[in-house]
Amino acid sequence: MAARVRNAGRRGCMMQKKNGAGHLAALFTIVVWGTTFISTKVLLRDFQPVEILFFRFLVGFAALWAVYPRMLKLRELRQEFVFMAAGFLGVCLYYLLENIALTYTLASNVSVILSVAPLFTAVLARLLLKGEEKLSAKFFLGFLLALVGICMISFHGSELALNPAGDILAVLAAAVWAGYSLLTKKIGSFGYPVIAATRRTFFYGLLFMIPALFVFGFQPDISDLAKPANLFNFLYLGLGASALCFVTWNFAVKQIGAIRTSIYIYMVPVITVVSSALILKEPVTALAAAGTVLTLGGSVLSER
Repeated sequence: MAARVRNAGRRGCMMQKKNGAGHLAALFTIVVWGTTFISTKVLLRDFQPVEILFFRFLVGFAALWAVYPRMLKLRELRQEFVFMAAGFLGVCLYYLLENIALTYTLASNVSVILSVAPLFTAVLARLLLKGEEKLSAKFFLGFLLALVGICMISFHGSELALNPAGDILAVLAAAVWAGYSLLTKKIGSFGYPVIAATRRTFFYGLLFMIPALFVFGFQPDISDLAKPANLFNFLYLGLGASALCFVTWNFAVKQIGAIRTSIYIYMVPVITVVSSALILKEPVTALAAAGTVLTLGGSVLSER
């Protein structure tokens, strides 16, 4: 009896450590992703969105190959299709939809609409995955609190303006990210090294991105790449926000699940507000501060 209690205690301790590592990985990822707008803003002066996207993931792919220079041999052919789908959805389609949406509607609209991704993830997981817990009232209440908070952050200094084309694209992007999150969980169940699995996803994302380069006019000026500011920001986006953060995000999904990990997306606008104040010296209004508190409260409530 005593041995069973000790074994149960050890398993519980290991589970807590596993969950803790997953939450830390998700938090780290969101902190970095919440600051990428600064690098993107700098790069947009010399590059088109699709050029930034391609170079970002090309750098990320090269970095992951350098860290783990071994081929990933799959056990089953059908697993290849899962990697293909993940690359298409999470690397190619999501970012293309987001970038196109930004050309039709306000950045604040896109920020708010993308925050529904955790809800899409939860609903899809409940419908498609076996063994998922029933969504609680606290999850939905937390979602509503976080959504109100994000609206307060996004529209604190501007008026709400609906742009159907861009807003619909943003909704599609949120749904696409939810699909990617579920595929990530599936890939995690294959048991492959996270770095190698992420690199394979990047490969297919870049492959599917090639047709888009011709559609959107891929004509980067090589001299612009050599500028120190551009080089630094591409390295930050490629090494940090792509290579490292996709690995940590995929690790988090593997440890704590797609739903719990996706809840951290609520915090992106919060990180954006804080980083804007610290780095760009942008003022933080009372409404934005209140929205930050609501968003954090909603995130915590959704986790329970």
